[in-house]
Amino acid sequence: MTASQAATQTGASARPKLAFRPLPVPQVDVRGFWGDRVDAVAARTAGILYDRCVEARMLEQIDPDLPSPGVVIPFHVSDGFTSRTVTTQMFWDSDWGKTIETAAYSLYRRRNADLEKKIDAVIDMYGKLQQEDGYLSSWYQRIQPGLRWTNLRDCHELYCAGHLIEGAVAYFQATGKRKLLDIMSRYADHIADTFGPEPGKRKGYCGHEEIELALVRLARATGNDKYMKLAKYFIDQRGQQPHYFDEEALARGADPKDFHFKTYEYNQSHRPVREQDKVVGHAVRAMYLYSGMADIATEYGDDTLKVALERLWDDLTTKSLYVTGGLGPSADNEGFTNDYDLPNETAYAETCASVGLVFWASRMLGMGPNARYADMMERALYNGSISGLSLDGSLFFYENPLESRGGHHRWKWHRCPCCPPNIGRMVASIGSYFYGLADDALAVHLYGDSTARFEIAGRQVTLVQASNYPWDGAVAIEVGPEAPVAFTLHLRIPAWCRKAALRVNGKLVDLEAATVDGYAAIRREWRQGDKVELDLEMSMARLFANPNVRQDIGRVALARGPLIYCVEETDNGGGLHRIALPREARLEAHKDPNLLGGIVTLSAIGSRAQTENWGADLYRPKPPATTETKLKAVPYFAWDNRDSGEMLVWLREG
Repeated sequence: MTASQAATQTGASARPKLAFRPLPVPQVDVRGFWGDRVDAVAARTAGILYDRCVEARMLEQIDPDLPSPGVVIPFHVSDGFTSRTVTTQMFWDSDWGKTIETAAYSLYRRRNADLEKKIDAVIDMYGKLQQEDGYLSSWYQRIQPGLRWTNLRDCHELYCAGHLIEGAVAYFQATGKRKLLDIMSRYADHIADTFGPEPGKRKGYCGHEEIELALVRLARATGNDKYMKLAKYFIDQRGQQPHYFDEEALARGADPKDFHFKTYEYNQSHRPVREQDKVVGHAVRAMYLYSGMADIATEYGDDTLKVALERLWDDLTTKSLYVTGGLGPSADNEGFTNDYDLPNETAYAETCASVGLVFWASRMLGMGPNARYADMMERALYNGSISGLSLDGSLFFYENPLESRGGHHRWKWHRCPCCPPNIGRMVASIGSYFYGLADDALAVHLYGDSTARFEIAGRQVTLVQASNYPWDGAVAIEVGPEAPVAFTLHLRIPAWCRKAALRVNGKLVDLEAATVDGYAAIRREWRQGDKVELDLEMSMARLFANPNVRQDIGRVALARGPLIYCVEETDNGGGLHRIALPREARLEAHKDPNLLGGIVTLSAIGSRAQTENWGADLYRPKPPATTETKLKAVPYFAWDNRDSGEMLVWLREG
């Protein structure tokens, strides 16, 4: 037995005492910045997701009362849709799962009888479709019957199950309806009977990770530890020898080496997970794998997984991450290439990948408050992920470049519509990322107007945040326990903040003494009306890339607090590449309540290289003349919500 195999057999069976779990969405109400975005998803995005799924013929595939649609080729829809002739039917169940999850949290936020009726009908179809043994896959039941569990490497079977499970948990939590939860519990039981270390069971796992996260959520929602053990099995088994995907290919008469990317790095099964030390392959798959690993590390107190995750985290954040929290520069593999390869104009930076980074970072916080993870969760949330959704909730980015010549815009739908419901469900459930609850502690990971309700030490507690974050760093917290109760309140002090002050009931707290891993810990007996005031200086900053990032050498990015900024043609005129920002230029912040829903802009005096009087020469021995120009920058998440035009994150210094 290898060291890695031995490690998979370790781990406690019960949750460690210091583990932190997110509060369920119904226990957190958000207002302000995130409240506006949740409202946009509830009012528009959730319904759009359903309508677009129907228009793409997804409803036909799951309805057992209709003839099978067969393989839908060509896949072409007009009126703002992309038009490549491909089919993504094998993972349409996952799109329904994420759409149900988005609808669930939207219904909790804003009741919508019409949407609820439509989702209930979809759930009824899945109930009719489910087979006697619990199996449920519209692709393998309606399009390719008889081939279930024959190609886990390529065909997303368990991935689809995972997203439907997550949708089921969300719908139950938000509406109290458990029909889909019961359906998916039966399917999870079938999966547990099919896969596992026991004799006679398949030793496989999915080529596209996701089932692991879903099973953890199902275990937490139902209290059934069988699902948690199955999630752990899928994590432990990945990459073990003999390699399951090789054996699976041989069993169906295929050459194990004959597949699209010809390397198991693509789906992170090239090594057992505890031996992996480099972030490789498809970016979304990687983020989902590491999220599942973090969940299992938290639930089982598994330090062998934690050590591997810390190695992988360091590799990503020091070599392969965009300043926006985007990741995966290559369209070819939708993922990673070489260290420091971070092109701006051609950046793939899939919305789903940044959402996946939010998932991973939030789950690392399950092992205890640590600002290195919460800061990155915040960076990805406010920049690389929500850029994928227009401010009104109607249009979507798949790719999120850091530079555009004016041709990159959000679209109505996509041939591979994974991103719209992914960003939808994340935004709709944002309250669950704000707080983490342990047996005798609450961690505040994100700041902003919100109310949290939780039980600690047998007492019901309400915690209310009041803040205009991220535009202002003043945070007022009122703690309201039903009776006095002792617990530790952990408050994140962001790394971007140069100066912070903390008071409890007006008394100044020594932040240096109270702060561990970027969180100030306040241990006390809390009483009704106790007040905490946290003042975070909303610092402006120039950011510079590692000199090994060749695309950004000699360039500078602008930030204020958690937000990364960009310049757009609509504010600065065309030819953004000709603008330079001197290092000594003074940055100014301006509140603009009438722009892009109410934002803070940044401005500075820079220079612009002139094309006038240059003539027809391509090259000259003298540089072009420059003129002074005032540049205006807006938050990156809000770009492409106005007139079409160029966009640039990394400005030339000069």
